[in-house]
Amino acid sequence: MRFCNINKFVILAATGLLSMSAVAQSFKLPKAHNAEHQDLIAKQENIGNQISVQETKAFVDNLFKEEEEPELDIYTEGWESKRVNAYAGMDVPDTKVIDVSNFAMPTPGYVTSPYGYRPRFKRVHKGIDLKLQTGDTVRAAFDGRVRLTNFERKGYGYYVILRHPNGLETVYGHLSKFLVKPDQYVKAGEPIALGGNTGRSFGSHLHFETRFMGYPINPAAIFDFANQTVHTDEYTFDKKTYTQPRNFDPGANSQYAKEYLAANPPKAASKSSSKAAASRPSTYTVKRGDSLSRIASRTGITVRQLCKLNGLTTKSKLTPGTKLRLK
Repeated sequence: MRFCNINKFVILAATGLLSMSAVAQSFKLPKAHNAEHQDLIAKQENIGNQISVQETKAFVDNLFKEEEEPELDIYTEGWESKRVNAYAGMDVPDTKVIDVSNFAMPTPGYVTSPYGYRPRFKRVHKGIDLKLQTGDTVRAAFDGRVRLTNFERKGYGYYVILRHPNGLETVYGHLSKFLVKPDQYVKAGEPIALGGNTGRSFGSHLHFETRFMGYPINPAAIFDFANQTVHTDEYTFDKKTYTQPRNFDPGANSQYAKEYLAANPPKAASKSSSKAAASRPSTYTVKRGDSLSRIASRTGITVRQLCKLNGLTTKSKLTPGTKLRLK
């Protein structure tokens, strides 16, 4: 009987504890939890005040500015064309502001032949000729991608065309060797070729063109070759004035030519050139597809020397199997 009373007491005590626990769970714990929750919320800040989508995009764009490549849509119009002017028949705006601030001089040479009409040949010279020696490095004038590397026997010889994000295309002619391939992306100042004397050329030089949608702009309107820089950070293309130079000074070019030649004496006068001439074969057998410029480039002789030694002119036709004198 006493044992039963004890059991009842134990049961009643346990029931009381459970009731107290239920009360604590129902009122005290949720209240404390709510207070903590409200306190955490009060300390939080609006995430919109901390993160700005525009600021983040600007930061990322600036971070990768030096590494990004131009948008692909500039490589659509006429990209597959094998012509120098890939924009024939397209609408061209009357004016266009072009950013030329990120530039490099294609070669440090002085101007040997300006842009413009040539009465002797009865045609327009659509670029500028710059002095260099065969084998000198030719560099990209602006960032861009190689649209074309090609050979033209009666004109440019070996030449490269680059298309640039600023809207320009640049042409580099009479080269001796390509250092880039089509579709390759290059930065301003990177080597793209070696200078030469190929195609319709009468001595080693670089034929350099600057074009906007096919229009051959006078390079002297953009570049100040005597001072090895650009005239201004922006060039405004205008259909009425694109053939005109800016601040063209023949006197400044002549002075720069003297300075350039003093610092870069002709390689023909060097001992290595004399040794090369001595080791040159005495004759060359014309092969199918050969031209005077190609033979001259291969044998280390000028077209003028080749013509003089063999009684030829630049318009002479070469017959495969014919032997030409090289000495």
